[in-house]
Amino acid sequence: MTGQLYICATPIGNLEDITLRVLRTLKEVDLIAAEDTRNTIKLLNHFEIKTPMTSYHEYNKVDKARYLVDQMREGVSVALVTDAGTPGISDPGEELVRQCYEAGIPLTSLPGPAACVTALTVSGLSTRRFCFEAFLPSDKKERREILKELENETRTIILYEAPHHLLKTLEELLEVLGDRKISICKELTKTFEKVFQTTLGNAVKRFEAEVPRGEQVLIISGKSRTELKEEAERAWESMSLEEHMNYYLRQGIEKKEAMRMVAKDRGISRRDVYQGLLEV
Repeated sequence: MTGQLYICATPIGNLEDITLRVLRTLKEVDLIAAEDTRNTIKLLNHFEIKTPMTSYHEYNKVDKARYLVDQMREGVSVALVTDAGTPGISDPGEELVRQCYEAGIPLTSLPGPAACVTALTVSGLSTRRFCFEAFLPSDKKERREILKELENETRTIILYEAPHHLLKTLEELLEVLGDRKISICKELTKTFEKVFQTTLGNAVKRFEAEVPRGEQVLIISGKSRTELKEEAERAWESMSLEEHMNYYLRQGIEKKEAMRMVAKDRGISRRDVYQGLLEV
């Protein structure tokens, strides 16, 4: 009989945030795959859970996932937990889930805490639309590309950052995004939980004078649609009519539709666009 994978969310700080369903599952499964067994044993001891554990982390995720899938094929039920929060969110659990799908292993997610959503709800910024980037990549080229993508992002942006990289990241965000609103969150759900809303410029000044401690969640306001529209209008003003038309044609847009789009961008009629291109 095939086993099953249970993706179990665990507290990000306050142990009272664990769900009854997760507690029952951790007691009933055959094996717990933990990102750091030294961390998870504290949780298990607190709730008097005796289920065996095995390590599953970033550096063994591919081979260990194969092992765990083989175990589940033999009927073993496995609970996946991360150090804190929901496995698979900026976490090696993604690989195990992928291999389970490939092997036809049934799986289910037991919902619970996630630092990104918890921070968003207390940020004071818009929660209707958001994008989650987790930790920015360390590779300089890839990092620049992602920051460039975020430059015109209209949704609220959620990032994670380690304390020793925080100031550098804030400086890069200020340079690329401009002086946006930001809420910086740490120690969420814990005794010394701290959330403060400021601007990127003021945040840089603060952490030039103050050494940050602990991992931080950064919630950054998106660019307003009005700003985007004004920037686009300025861009069209610097283009000739022919350049503007070619901008859309290079994207594979048909000539008639491209003319309509140019007319809309510039606030003129399609007849004016057509006449202007004829003159060119």
